[in-house]
Amino acid sequence: MTIIDRAATQVSRLVRAAPRGELPAGRMVELPGRGETFVTDSGDRDAPVIVLLHAVVTTGLLSWYPVIPRLAEEFRVITMDQRWHGRGIVSEEFRLDDCADDVAALADVLGIDRFAVAGFSMGGGTAQLTWRRHHDRVSALVLASTGSYFGRAGSGRAVVDQMAGSLLRLVRTPLRTISAEALDDTDISDGAWALRQVRSTRLSRVGEIGDELGRFRSGEWLAEIDVPTAVCVTTRDRVVPPSRQQLLVDGIPGARRFDVAAGHACCVLQADVFGPVFVQACTWAVDSAGAV
Repeated sequence: MTIIDRAATQVSRLVRAAPRGELPAGRMVELPGRGETFVTDSGDRDAPVIVLLHAVVTTGLLSWYPVIPRLAEEFRVITMDQRWHGRGIVSEEFRLDDCADDVAALADVLGIDRFAVAGFSMGGGTAQLTWRRHHDRVSALVLASTGSYFGRAGSGRAVVDQMAGSLLRLVRTPLRTISAEALDDTDISDGAWALRQVRSTRLSRVGEIGDELGRFRSGEWLAEIDVPTAVCVTTRDRVVPPSRQQLLVDGIPGARRFDVAAGHACCVLQADVFGPVFVQACTWAVDSAGAV
């Protein structure tokens, strides 16, 4: 364990995250013509598929590990590292459109035709774009702690600073690149494991990530979304205000609101509050899609 790992262990004693438990096994998957990304695939292969998209400066596992076991009881649950995050695709530019296309490309590789998409924060933007760009593939949406925009265009790192909050402050100083072996190592504290996941993001280019998040706007086409959509509104959120999250409920026809009495990082820091509501939202959205 490194000095940084030990420091993260001390921090985790003050900021309590959900216990890791047994993490799902993952593997690198080649998306033809696009690159490689890290994927986990849990649950019954014949169950309805739900693809989980993570928040900024996190990974598929870090955002979703607390809720995967419960979701896998009902669904085939897939996580993937988005571009410039974790072991996601390393491209010259970071574009949410490309992240959305990666979702469809992964489904092609896995032999999946239709699937639900759930996204937290930044992942919610990618989820919306996945529907817009691959309308015939997406059966339902679950949007959590997210909105129809993230900030103003050109605001750069400020957008990521606001969205990532304390996670990014832990790694202000440039650090060594994290190896795949270090990311797979579970014989360390929960805090050390989580910080390694954060450090695997391309932190030297968070300004470019922020610029792209600032360009995201879905307000003009929300009314076109025609699949069952659940919106998990984090009512104590200071990053994406509940009023901004409500724009999704108001703008998407038939969207159903699910309130989560928690703040923005609740997928990990308040998983006991977020998890049950999120599972309920996923069940409603997927069941509603099946009833259409």
